[in-house]
Amino acid sequence: MGMKNIRLKVARVEKDLSQDDLARIVGVSRQTIGLIELGKYNPSLSLCIAICKALSRTLNDLFWDEEQT
Repeated sequence: MGMKNIRLKVARVEKDLSQDDLARIVGVSRQTIGLIELGKYNPSLSLCIAICKALSRTLNDLFWDEEQT
């Protein structure tokens, strides 16, 4: 990953969820959510899917870097 995941943070805020709220929903620590948003942690596919379901977004919406080909 390597870059900040602004889209994840925006989607979380739009759902009115804190990092802690989202972490509890998907079963990880708040620190994990924070690190994903900072681009310092590369989540597993199953965690990505859980986050997408919690935020009503697709994998493309939150995790696809359009600059990569």
